[in-house]
Formats: sequence, C-alpha cells, structure tokens
Amino acid sequence: MPAPEPTDREEDAAPRPDAAAATTGGHGAPEEAAEGRDGGEAGAAGAEDADAGSPGSPAPATGRSAADLLPSPVFVLLLGIAGLAGWFSWTRAEVDWTGDDSRVYLPFVFILTGWIVSLVLHEYGHAALAYRFGDRALRGGGYLRLNPLRFRELFSSLLLPVAFLLLGGIGLPGPATYLDDAAVPSRARRSLVAAAGIAVNLVLAAAAAAAVAVLVPAGMFTDNWMLGGLMYLCYLNLTAAVLNLLPIPGLDGFGVVAPYLPGRIAERVRPWSLFGVIAVFAVLWVPQVNVEVPRAMTQVFAGLGMPQVDVGFGEVLLRFWAS
Repeated sequence: MPAPEPTDREEDAAPRPDAAAATTGGHGAPEEAAEGRDGGEAGAAGAEDADAGSPGSPAPATGRSAADLLPSPVFVLLLGIAGLAGWFSWTRAEVDWTGDDSRVYLPFVFILTGWIVSLVLHEYGHAALAYRFGDRALRGGGYLRLNPLRFRELFSSLLLPVAFLLLGGIGLPGPATYLDDAAVPSRARRSLVAAAGIAVNLVLAAAAAAAVAVLVPAGMFTDNWMLGGLMYLCYLNLTAAVLNLLPIPGLDGFGVVAPYLPGRIAERVRPWSLFGVIAVFAVLWVPQVNVEVPRAMTQVFAGLGMPQVDVGFGEVLLRFWAS
C-alpha cells in the first residue's frame, strides 16, 4: 500500500535526534523506536520508489521529479505518427508516391494510432483522478505518463482493445485493474474514478465530431481519407463510452456501482473482469449484431444533427484487407 502524503502533523512528529539515537542503540522507549522505524521506512520508500510521497514535498536526489507527471516520449511519438498519417491522408500523398489508389495504408495508420491515443487517454482519465484522490502509487508509472508500453496490464489495457478493433471494428477498452481501494477509501470517489474513462471517451468523441462538423457541413459528404478516419474515431470513442456504461464486470459501469455492492461481491467478481469484456466482444462479434451496431450509431449521429458522419467509410479505410 503506497505511503500516505506527509502532513504538518506528521512533520511535527518526526523523530528527534535523541530519539533517533535511542532507536539506533536498540534500547529506546517503544514510542521512540516506532518513530525511528517509520522514518526509516519513509526514507527507503523515497529512495526505492518514485511513486511514494506527495507532489508538494521536496524531491530527494534519487526520488521523485517533475518528469513523473509529464507525458512520455512514447506518447509524443504516437501523436507525431497520428499527425503525419492524418496529414498524408488529407493530401492523398500515398497516391502521389505509388500512383495507385486501389489500396491505401496511411488511413489505417491514422485510425489505429488515433485509437491507441484514445486508449491511453482513457486510462489516463482513471489514473489522474485516482492520483488526485490519493493513489500515489501511480506516480511516475505508465498510466500517468501516458506510456502504453509501461501499462501494468499491457494485454488487457492495450493489446486486447487493439485486437477488438482489428477483428471486429469495435471500440471497447479493456478492464482497468490498478486502483488501490485502500488509497481511495471513499466509495463516491472510487465511482468517479471508474466513470472518468467514460468521460474521456465522450470528450474525444465530441472533439472529433466538432472537427467533422466544421470541415464537412451538414448535408454534404466527403471522400477525404483523413476526415473519414476522424469520423471513425468519433464512432469508436462514442461506442466505447456507451458500452462502458453497462454494469458488467470488466466495464467501467460495473466499477461505478461496485463500491456500493453488499459484502465482498466486487472482490469476488473482479478476477472475472477480463472474461466479462471478452464476453461483450463475443456478442458484438456475432455478424447480425456487428452489422446493427454501426447502423444504430449512424442513426444516433443523424439524431444529433450530424448525418455526414459516415461510419462505413471509416471502416473501409481501417479494414482495407476486408474490402
């Protein structure tokens, strides 16, 4: 369990020099020995793990630094790849290079990288709020530094959602399993941490929809590859938010209600979270369902006043091998 943030009361209770000497000799009073032991553990934690402690306290020479909360170079690289692939898709540069527009690959790179960025931001939403509420073990880790290669659950948080996208064109993040309940004892706050991922996907979908609305006025359509990819990313993020509302183990909707379940139901169900997400994907992968979901989402976009969002166009650009 991560060490709590130091407070003024704890600083006042720090071991005095005479207490430290008594502890070193091994014959001090019980209270003095306890104080010395706590101080030694705190020093070891600061030297061994940059996650322990508070951002407001001075960083030791081998401990925390401001870089612990900065985006990682891996995330910057992902943004760069998505930006370049999007620009080349916008200009159709690939056709100029190859002279063939029968099969293109850069829109696939744009959508795939954009979805990975969405997954990273989804997990960051969980981690940032958990950190804000007291889970200091996340500091310096992959979730707060937006580095998917350092996710504790790399398979379920990154590889599995990418497989869902490539196999079925489905936007579905994996289960988040890293929250320390003891560090965030408030049930309401744990529910907010679970809901943060849904909020991030909604914000990303709204941002993509706003860009499409500006670049493609209602009543008009486009065959621009970058805009088609942007439409599909809007669809993926909106689908991820809607599916995550389901109160099924492994989805954020279950994480929202889990703190209020009686007894130890949530703890008993948690090991099955991964299977819950896979079960949802299996249902969505059924051909009849897999066809109806994009159609239903297209109607949702039309109801929102955005009939120009062409989900099918984006899917063709992503899954070029199936067209």
